[in-house]
Amino acid sequence: TVFADVPVASALWREEVFGPVMAVRTFDSEEEALALANASEFGLAAAVLSGDRARCERMARGFEAGIAWINCSQPCFAQLPWGGVKASGNGRELSRQGLENFQSVKSVCTYESGELWDWYSPPPSKL
Repeated sequence: TVFADVPVASALWREEVFGPVMAVRTFDSEEEALALANASEFGLAAAVLSGDRARCERMARGFEAGIAWINCSQPCFAQLPWGGVKASGNGRELSRQGLENFQSVKSVCTYESGELWDWYSPPPSKL
């Protein structure tokens, strides 16, 4: 379902809507298009469709989204991280970066010396 001329104040424009739904508006410049695309507290994914490769790359860099698609929509590769920014979440799934979210790092330090580690020693008695 495609909704045209969606008001930017509407929930359909500002919120993440999942399903076969697209909200569209016209724009006069790349700057306006980016402002409209980024006018949301969410940022899972964005797409740009154009025959102008340089424009696509500028737009992809300007999107406030965890995923940017150029001339396609929603391909998913296990080798690439998947996740959003803003209220669309923190961290990533899939890929090496995704696996790191399931790990816990621990530092272990061992002092090996016959000398007393005196950093914890009480001060000498004044008696």
